[in-house]
Amino acid sequence: MDSKAVAKYIRMSPTKINIVLNVIRGKSVKDAYSSLVCIDKRASKVIEKVLKSAVANAENNNGLDGNSLIVKEAYVNNGPILKRFRPRAQGRAFRINKRTSHITVIVGENTK
Repeated sequence: MDSKAVAKYIRMSPTKINIVLNVIRGKSVKDAYSSLVCIDKRASKVIEKVLKSAVANAENNNGLDGNSLIVKEAYVNNGPILKRFRPRAQGRAFRINKRTSHITVIVGENTK
């Protein structure tokens, strides 16, 4: 039985978040927590909150033991893009895309 948690509309680029998610994918929850604490990226704090939520969902909704869980899936999807404009030379405008993300973390029991 798997449990998941989703954080939506995170004001961070999906490529920056995916760097941190690649580190924790497939690890046990304990190893993932210790990895997230050591990583010096802004995305690690958000991912840690999502991981804690997924573990809490597994414990409360499915009655699983939090120590025996592994991170089965961890992925990020594009959210809506906030489009902003900067003035440029000769009356032109330059578009700045402020990207958002939806982070999903799925934890489950270790089947080994």
